[in-house]
Amino acid sequence: MSHPKPDHAIKTGQAAAALYALWQQTKRCTGLAPAIRPADRAEGYAVQAAFAQLHPSAVVGWKIAATSAEGQRHIGVDGPLAGRLFADRVLQSGAAVPLTGNLMRVAEIEFAFRFKHALLPRAEAYPVDEVMAAVGSVHPSIEVPDSRYDDFVTAGAPQLIADSACANLFVAGPPAHAWAGFDFIAQAIQVRLNGEATDAGYGRNVLGDPRVALTWLVNTLSALDVVCETDQLVTTGTCRVPLTVKPGDHVAADFGVLGRVSCRFV
Repeated sequence: MSHPKPDHAIKTGQAAAALYALWQQTKRCTGLAPAIRPADRAEGYAVQAAFAQLHPSAVVGWKIAATSAEGQRHIGVDGPLAGRLFADRVLQSGAAVPLTGNLMRVAEIEFAFRFKHALLPRAEAYPVDEVMAAVGSVHPSIEVPDSRYDDFVTAGAPQLIADSACANLFVAGPPAHAWAGFDFIAQAIQVRLNGEATDAGYGRNVLGDPRVALTWLVNTLSALDVVCETDQLVTTGTCRVPLTVKPGDHVAADFGVLGRVSCRFV
C-alpha cells in the first residue's frame, strides 16, 4: 500500500523540526528521511527559514559556506551556500568556545561585514560597490561550524542548506570602520595556533575576494525575497584551509589594520 507524500509546507515543517531537535540536543543523523528531504536548493532554503521560526533566538546575520573551489569539492557542491547566524551562537573575541558534541572541530578564519543600512530584494542584481556602500564595519572573525549530519561531505547542497550551511558558533572581532586601501585579495592574514605561526589566510581564497562573496550573499537573499537587515553581520567564508582544533587550543588571527580576533577551545 502506497502512502501519499506530504505536501510542500508539511514536508518543510517536518524537515525543520527534525533538524531543530538535533540542533537542541547536539546530535546528528545519517540524513533527513527521504519523504521530507529537500530536493533542491530552493527547498533547502525553505527548510532553513522554517528552522529559524522554531528557534527563539534572533537571526543576527548570515554565513557563507563553500566559498573556495577546494571547499566545494570537499562537500560535493556546485557553489556557495548561505546559512543563518543566531544571536545565541555569536561570541566575542577572546571567548572560550565549547567543542562538546562538535563533529567538525575546525576553526575558520573569515572576513565579516556588518550592514549600516538594509538592502532590499529587487529584480536587478546588486553590484559590489553598492553592497560595500551599505557596509558600516568590517570584523576579523573565526567561525566554528558543525553539522547535523554524520557524513556532511556526502549530504548534498539541499540538505546542507536546510542545516543552515553548517552554522554553529561564530566569534566576532572588534569593528574596523576604515578599510579604504586595504587589500582584501592579497593581504596576508597571520594565523597562530597555540602561539605558533601557521599558513596565512588570503581573501583571494573567498570567491576571489570576500567583497564578491558578500555580494553573492546579498543577491542570493534578494532572489529569495529576504532582506539584508541593518546591523546584520555576514561572515564570508574561510580564507585558509580550516584549522583542526581540540580542547585547550588557542587560535588567533591578525588582519593588519582591520584588527585581531582570538578564541580558546574548551
